[in-house]
Amino acid sequence: MENTKTTDEWAFELGEQVRALRLRANLDQITLAERAGIALTAVKNIESGKGATLKTLIKILRVLDRADWLATLAPPVSISPLQLLKRKAPRQRASRKRSPEKPENA
Repeated sequence: MENTKTTDEWAFELGEQVRALRLRANLDQITLAERAGIALTAVKNIESGKGATLKTLIKILRVLDRADWLATLAPPVSISPLQLLKRKAPRQRASRKRSPEKPENA
């Protein structure tokens, strides 16, 4: 998958999506800010693509009932089938302790 968008383009697109969610929830910016416990300028900044802190985004997504977006940002790490094949099999037994070697002319 090729990633050709710039950081600013991603921020703008995310802001548009947040704005669409807010309007779909029939909330104005002031109400969203109050419910999220953030400043109005933070809502305006994120919707215009100027960015915000991660905590601000999390608060907004919770109010808009879209905290599920956060799970897609950090999916659980899994091992690929190829990595599983390359792994050594787990040990089944402990090795025996070796006895100290005796000197030849003792």
